[in-house]
Amino acid sequence: MRKILLFLLCFSPFTASTQPLQEFVLAQQQHPALQGAWWGGLAVYAGQEEEELFSVHADTRFAPASTLKLLTTAAALEKLGPDHRFVTRLYATALPDENGVLNGDVFLRGGGDMTLGSTRVKGAQDYPAVLNQWVRSVQEAGIKQVNGHVYADVSLFEGPSLSPKVNWENMGNYFAAPASALSFHDNLFEVRFLPEPAGDRPAVVAGTQPQIPQVEIQSFVTTDAKNKKDNAYVYGAPDQYNLKIFGTIPTNVRGFAIKAAMPNPALFTAQALTQALIQAGIPVRGQAQVTTQPPDYTLQYLLHTYRSPELKDIIYIVNKRSFNLYADMLLRHLALADGQRGSIENGLRALERFLRQNNLAGENDTVLYDGSGLARDNMLTPRVLVRTLNFMTQSPYFGYYYRSLATPNDRGDLLVLRRFLKPLRRVEEVRLKGGTIDGVKAAAGYVPGGDGKLIAFAFIANNLATNKDESLWRLHENIIKKMLETK
Repeated sequence: MRKILLFLLCFSPFTASTQPLQEFVLAQQQHPALQGAWWGGLAVYAGQEEEELFSVHADTRFAPASTLKLLTTAAALEKLGPDHRFVTRLYATALPDENGVLNGDVFLRGGGDMTLGSTRVKGAQDYPAVLNQWVRSVQEAGIKQVNGHVYADVSLFEGPSLSPKVNWENMGNYFAAPASALSFHDNLFEVRFLPEPAGDRPAVVAGTQPQIPQVEIQSFVTTDAKNKKDNAYVYGAPDQYNLKIFGTIPTNVRGFAIKAAMPNPALFTAQALTQALIQAGIPVRGQAQVTTQPPDYTLQYLLHTYRSPELKDIIYIVNKRSFNLYADMLLRHLALADGQRGSIENGLRALERFLRQNNLAGENDTVLYDGSGLARDNMLTPRVLVRTLNFMTQSPYFGYYYRSLATPNDRGDLLVLRRFLKPLRRVEEVRLKGGTIDGVKAAAGYVPGGDGKLIAFAFIANNLATNKDESLWRLHENIIKKMLETK
């Protein structure tokens, strides 16, 4: 091993000041967690890409997991701007008659607002509050009865609601919720179980919140007295209402809940509005329906406009909380910003154009299937991540991007690093985006060196034997500590 290190150091572009870090990183490759695995990484001073602090397989493609969100959010900030808002509009096809009867339909025009009915993002309102606004707008228009249907217009997006590369185990769970032009309540619902204080017992489903019409759930879940983590997985696909749940949940005396993906978020939204109108004393004679063929809205009557929080606040959640749905919705908006239809394919083309136009990736540096990193078949090089991080330091929106990354000391994306890095006084100066999927652990972000200069870095490990072994984070911690001391 010593001979290999000497060869790499003698025939590498590193300066004398960077050689100790390069040698240190190479030595870390003997970590037991990397036995049979593959690791790559790169670090540069921001604005000085040619001066590499270390480089290991920096131009080899790896599955990036959620560090892919760094690319999606960078492109969204640059193309849409931090103040951009997404708009959902409510229309009636006619005015009510003298008796308050609407002899027509109500349309919810989806604008691709991923935060609609969610309180994850600062400034957003929960779904009961949004429903109340829509009901009030109908009442204020003088409508006392709807003789038509309530339509959810999803025409802004097209194509599959999930990447075809999302695996079956993830599909049906909240972190793989399908994207929709009319999303609502993060496109998820809770499955609640009855209290069960004993282990190895069937976990009985008590109900769902909110209630999703037509959903039928078969539970094969049992309770586990030894494990305090949720190890239950929902199996179901978009538009599939017969769901099965396997795995274990902790024993409990107050009940337990897991989160599942809505089969059809737009249909649920139309159903929820229909029910809210009926409860407010406004009968609806028709049914809740989803359409991809919208009416001519210039001929309709606008009842209400709902605007999302600003993009900068949405991106804060995408990166810091690593929220897949929001990232995959943003991917579709990249397509719309380029004048294309809002599909996964068009969004990926728009993201690739952004990378090429800004010299962040070469033709063979990326193979992408979504905007979130959930698909295991995504591939990119550590250099693409570092170039994107480096590029954003020159952006007028860098402050928003930087603050969206987690510190190891907050409740964010890399909570697992908190106990490792907390003893360092400068821990809050470390900004990271992490990623974990089957066989993958990755981290990328910024570290201030000992000389105060900002360092952009990326680490990716692939083909790990298990994701339960957290010791690999110690390898990444060791490198981060060294970078904090670099001069």
